[in-house]
Amino acid sequence: MRLQKDVPVGNLQGFVKYFKQDLISGLLVFLIALPLCVGISLASGFPPLAGIFTAICGAVITVFFSNSELTIKGPAAGLIVIVIGCVEDFSGNGMAEGWLPADQNAYRAALAVGAVAAVLQILFGLFRAGILGEFFPGTVVHGMLAAIGVIIISKQIPVALGVMDAKGSPFMLLRQIPDFLGKANPAIAFIGVFSLVIMFAWPLLRSRVKILAPIPAHLIVLLLSVPLGIALNLTTEHDYRLFEKSYSLNDKFLVSMPKEIFGMFRQMTTPDFSVLNQWKAWKWIMMFFIIGSLESLLSAKAVDLLDPWKRKTNMNRDVLAVGIANLVASMIGGLPMISEIVRSKSNIDNGARTRFANMWHGIFLLLCVGLIPTVLHRIPLAALAAMLVYTGTRLAHPNEFRNVYRIGREQLLIFVVTLVVVLATDLLIGVAAGILLKMVIHLANGVPLKSFFKAYVEVEDVDATTSRIVARESAVFSNWIPFRRQIEDIGLVQKRNLILDLSGATMVDSSVMEKLEEMKEEFQQEGLTLELRGLEDFRSFSTSSHAARRKELTPVRRLTIVADESVIDVILPELLHMGISGYTEVGCRGAGRSDLSLSESHPRPQVRLEVIMMPDVCNTVIDYIRSSIMPLHRITVCAETVDVIRVSAFHVTNQPVTESSSTAH
Repeated sequence: MRLQKDVPVGNLQGFVKYFKQDLISGLLVFLIALPLCVGISLASGFPPLAGIFTAICGAVITVFFSNSELTIKGPAAGLIVIVIGCVEDFSGNGMAEGWLPADQNAYRAALAVGAVAAVLQILFGLFRAGILGEFFPGTVVHGMLAAIGVIIISKQIPVALGVMDAKGSPFMLLRQIPDFLGKANPAIAFIGVFSLVIMFAWPLLRSRVKILAPIPAHLIVLLLSVPLGIALNLTTEHDYRLFEKSYSLNDKFLVSMPKEIFGMFRQMTTPDFSVLNQWKAWKWIMMFFIIGSLESLLSAKAVDLLDPWKRKTNMNRDVLAVGIANLVASMIGGLPMISEIVRSKSNIDNGARTRFANMWHGIFLLLCVGLIPTVLHRIPLAALAAMLVYTGTRLAHPNEFRNVYRIGREQLLIFVVTLVVVLATDLLIGVAAGILLKMVIHLANGVPLKSFFKAYVEVEDVDATTSRIVARESAVFSNWIPFRRQIEDIGLVQKRNLILDLSGATMVDSSVMEKLEEMKEEFQQEGLTLELRGLEDFRSFSTSSHAARRKELTPVRRLTIVADESVIDVILPELLHMGISGYTEVGCRGAGRSDLSLSESHPRPQVRLEVIMMPDVCNTVIDYIRSSIMPLHRITVCAETVDVIRVSAFHVTNQPVTESSSTAH
């Protein structure tokens, strides 16, 4: 982490000092944002310029309200599903069959929905409710995003193949992919597939050839797909034949743009607030508000972690800024916006220093669309669809399933249920289903119902600089917000080191484990420490550091050794060296099989040694006895599995174990 005096700040001095770095980064981000803004608009059922309006508003307005230095605000693929769902619910169909009066009416209805949702975001920020974004479990959010990725893929594959009239649910569209291949327009499909290959191959090439690193794949797609469209003469309606079959080409396969300079201003559209008297409008308002705010907060937090200077975004200010920009964008015909993670990461990679890089990317968008709209009209829709398919595959990548499974099998179940329910119904129902399933799993794991939404904690001072918080009952996603407030107020606000003792809880879930890890980084950035204690006595659901942990009996191994005292004296030092935490030694008398075979056998003095240890230590001890003791001495060894209450008592530490541990057979 750099010294505080070297941290770039987005004020007038920072604007001048980092002008070059921010300008260059803004230009490079603009090259990515331009096709994505247009593609997201069309996929959302909005006119192509709507995404440009949004990006410009997000770039110019949020600079003055948010302290998030490196986030890029604009339309995002994650909101496509909500917006197109709203448009279709108001009887629109985007531009799939031309821009019809019904499409215009649905567009204006969606703008009204976006405007009211923006007002809710503004209130959300003013009342400092940004922390509510912490409520949603990470697994549920990832399941929702994966479902969004699948929906984007299902809707954009036909467009990439030149099939412009595809309709239906995501499941139906996925089943129809073989049909789409049969109906594909070969010339358009070539552009789409070629663009998709570039989107996947270019990052690999950039990683191997350093000189190509600053050039985004989106720019390469534009530089190659536009000439292909010109070569195919897509601006003029004509037919061509291939394999004895005739196909049509025309400008419906190109982006529709105004032809005159600054003609974009004539396409500004106002909302139709009369739709607010319909119940379905309020359903979509809540969808826009909840999902948009959640995605924006998560993206802003992710960008903070990527920030080289570890600057911290004020989430309340950021939601307020996004809300204000969303309100302006909705009033002029724009899509809803969020803090967009992909463009923000590109902004960081390109060397941006302050929030003015975001502003420059918006200015470049304004100049491009205003001055050279006819160039944008040459962009093939298939190329934009390929970019969105690529984005969808990143949201629903198989690695997402693997990463969730590593945290725990129950997390994979929650992830899959959220994904499937979203695909079968809608986003809100899918998210609700994921949260409900997580609560049911918590109840099954013994989480007390009374602690679902209330944090039971005790606070005490350890010394002048350190406090201790003892958690009781449970620490789960649903009571995380009050739990976090205690940690923030005592640690980050009062500037005190913190010991968080979780030994009194019955369960700590994966969401809390992940968020505690993030909080440890926040404490570190402030020069403080957050120490977690008590987790050693929990049973982890997997080996992941983010896995849920439950207080329960833990299986260990009990090894019983019976031998002559001289043999025990040889074995015991070796066992201590191998990592046992304690032992019990009892004198006894007995006779073995060889003794009983003698006609005059008598019990002889022996020693019984009993050791409880972790399974890996037990395996090491048994291997040692087999190889080094049994060939030379008479010895009896018995190993069995037992359950212990405090498994930490059987881990070797630098301090002697003073507390006894209970076992259950």
